[in-house]
Amino acid sequence: MDKFRMIFQFLQSNQESFMNGICGIMALASAQMYSAFDFNCPCLPRYNLAYGLGILLVPPFILFLLGFVLNNNISMLAEEWRRPQGQRGKDQAVLRYMFCSMAQRAMIAPAVWVSVTLLDGKCITCAFCTSVPVETLGNASHPSLSQGEMKRVLARIPCKEIYDGQELIANEVAVRYLRCISQALGWCFVLLMTTLAFLVRSLRPCFTQAAFLKSRYWSHYIDIERKLFDETCAEHARSFAKVCIQQFFEGMSTDLAATRCHPPRKAPADAGEAAEKLLGITDQGTMNMALKSWHRCKPPLHLHPPALPSGNGWAGEGQPPTHPPVPRRETAAYYSRV
Repeated sequence: MDKFRMIFQFLQSNQESFMNGICGIMALASAQMYSAFDFNCPCLPRYNLAYGLGILLVPPFILFLLGFVLNNNISMLAEEWRRPQGQRGKDQAVLRYMFCSMAQRAMIAPAVWVSVTLLDGKCITCAFCTSVPVETLGNASHPSLSQGEMKRVLARIPCKEIYDGQELIANEVAVRYLRCISQALGWCFVLLMTTLAFLVRSLRPCFTQAAFLKSRYWSHYIDIERKLFDETCAEHARSFAKVCIQQFFEGMSTDLAATRCHPPRKAPADAGEAAEKLLGITDQGTMNMALKSWHRCKPPLHLHPPALPSGNGWAGEGQPPTHPPVPRRETAAYYSRV
């Protein structure tokens, strides 16, 4: 148990690295899932487009939602967004920073899926096989077919074993044409994602450094405050349970002493310490009221630290310098010299 506790504490203290590792694992898992996926195009005019685009877009959407679900900060973001205003205002910039940080990690696995799918080319071949330019790539001297028959023949291009339109257009030519377009789209998508990641991660702090530092600081504060609140509640609950159990056994000891004429045992020495940790909250109703008050009206972010000295270069900037007070005995001599 101690080893698991140490691992859990390490993951909590290195949450950002842990979430980056989870996103990397999800990206590798998405690529492995696609390689193990058995792609079967229906080869029907009405279903090819829906099947191909569905395989291209639906799994990335599921992986995107899964990236939010596995992120521990999603509940904190929802809580901060939905909480009442109270004595503490809500900074929309901080909420946007938290959401963008989670969205950036959640988009890694979907981007890998879309990239691998486009570079492989099966989805685009299945979805757009009926749009192959027969006049350019096929046999222009082939007897004319109706629009429905043409789509029925072209829809079988992904299914090489049942394709019967070699006289119209060669199967290998159509597949190579569609796969070339799909791979071009895939590399353009990879370039676009890489450029966006570079702009977001590198250039954004350069233009809005002050706002970026402010948003990052208060997002860290919200995370740390929630963790400390959970730890304080857990410690209070532990002390509450300890005092409750001790009072129960003290009552049992008093009853047994009354029936058997034995003196009751003394309370343990740490009972007073546990009672002090309750901070005066000693019943269920008061605790529920305190938790409700924390949710509805969190304390304002305004502390009252002691006054800082003005000689440190930034505190008291713009104020006239102050001179040390002159002792009373030397006041007359001081003014005579002046």
